[in-house]
Amino acid sequence: MQMTFLRILLVAMLVVVLIYTGLAVANEGINLFATTLPALPHFGWPGQFHLDFATYLILSALWVGWRHKFSPAGIVLALIASVGGMIFLSIYLLVASYKAEGDMKKILLGEHST
Repeated sequence: MQMTFLRILLVAMLVVVLIYTGLAVANEGINLFATTLPALPHFGWPGQFHLDFATYLILSALWVGWRHKFSPAGIVLALIASVGGMIFLSIYLLVASYKAEGDMKKILLGEHST
């Protein structure tokens, strides 16, 4: 039951972020950094949010790489995670949840679980 809820949540997050991303690209174009980087030196909430998100992306990428023991595939996935955000992570966790047959230890630890 808990795994079903997690999977539903991941799909919902994916759909919402995909829709919002599509609208953002339609309204402002694909250049995310044009709005992100200028906000950082002002030490306001937009800059704080962007910095917080950047650190999340770094941590997410490191975890994905570690989960695959920094194999070549793990490094590629980590690079994708470093820019893919929730769009990448929701799909990655959905796939991992099915491969691990719902075993949260295997989902979290990946190749380290054996």
